[in-house]
Amino acid sequence: MGIHALKRLPWTAGFAVFAAVILLIYPAQGLEAAAKGVAIWWDVLFPALFPFFLLSEMLLGFGVVHFIGTLLDPLMRPLFRIPGIGGFVMAMSFASGYPIGAKLTAQLWEEGLISRDEGERLVAFTTSSDPIFLIGAVSVGFFGDVRVALILAAAHYGSALLLGLIMRFHGKPENDTPPLTAAKFKGTALRRSFAAMHKARLRDGRPLGQMLRQAIGSSLQLVFVVGALVVFFATLMKSMELSGVLTLLDRPIQWLLTAAGVPHSLSTSFVNGIFEVTLGAKEAGLASVPLLNKLTAAVFVLSWGGLSVHAQIVSLLHKTNMRYAPFLVARLLHCVMAIVLLFILWPILAPASKVANAFHDSAFIETFLYRGAQNLPISPAALEWSRGFPLSLLMAGGILAVLLLCGILQWFSKKLYNDL
Repeated sequence: MGIHALKRLPWTAGFAVFAAVILLIYPAQGLEAAAKGVAIWWDVLFPALFPFFLLSEMLLGFGVVHFIGTLLDPLMRPLFRIPGIGGFVMAMSFASGYPIGAKLTAQLWEEGLISRDEGERLVAFTTSSDPIFLIGAVSVGFFGDVRVALILAAAHYGSALLLGLIMRFHGKPENDTPPLTAAKFKGTALRRSFAAMHKARLRDGRPLGQMLRQAIGSSLQLVFVVGALVVFFATLMKSMELSGVLTLLDRPIQWLLTAAGVPHSLSTSFVNGIFEVTLGAKEAGLASVPLLNKLTAAVFVLSWGGLSVHAQIVSLLHKTNMRYAPFLVARLLHCVMAIVLLFILWPILAPASKVANAFHDSAFIETFLYRGAQNLPISPAALEWSRGFPLSLLMAGGILAVLLLCGILQWFSKKLYNDL
């Protein structure tokens, strides 16, 4: 244990004892909070995360991730200073939300495919909300208007990409992994990509049955870790609420919001959002303030992610040498840039604009958010997820398709330039 961890140990132990005492004083409320955390994990997080965890394990074992990485290398390195394999992480993370990006990044680091600095850059901008939560829960559920999803998504994901461009300056260039050049794999980009996939599959060497069994075991273990953290933070927030700690935090937040020209009634959203993204976004939607101010709180909460998500990220990266400090700085930058981008896009994508109305009336939203799976014998929360799950798959496939197309176009233009 390091010297810094030893210095923090008394504070951590004291806070744990304090939370335990509060739960002993209010056992019924603590049990209710824990039950709500379990319900959120089982109805929402388990069905949303487990398929992507399992899929990523299988794709890595079959070498598909190496195929995508080799093909996208000429695009991802100039833009984000990460290997092309980061394009796969970005697509999966934007489609399924936190903490998929951290889980995949840790896997790539363990495989020796990325360095510490590249991993920190990758986690920094791929930690984002998933479109189903942003559209279905926040926009439709909390705000009651699907049209706000367009500006929320543009501000949230747009600022994430801008953050990736900024984070490219993090770390020293000599620490980056070398690209897969023609010296390793001869031929065209497509041939080199297939060669990298084949080599990765041979290096893995596991039969299909063993690979599937290990992927299921690893994915279940990670999902249970995420669930335990969700339950922990649910009970922690209840204990802080009962003890009055949240009220103490609310006052300085009110002062900061007033100084920034934001209605102080949004302080509850910011305070809850510091710890848990769902509660913060819900309070933003319920606040009686102008819509732009409500969206400001929501986009801040979505970009910050909540300390619950931060704990999930740290737990997934604990076996690597990646640091938490760059991730924390990146989250703060993401919050600021998302708010700035929200105000820039407001005149164009406000819910009353023609663009937002066209988004609201599109058959795409009707098909993937409101139809299908109505007759399945599952809980309402799981039904909401099942309605939107095809959208997650479509998002992941669409992002990968766009990245692959850009990589191919860049390779074609480079080849044309060399021929000329």
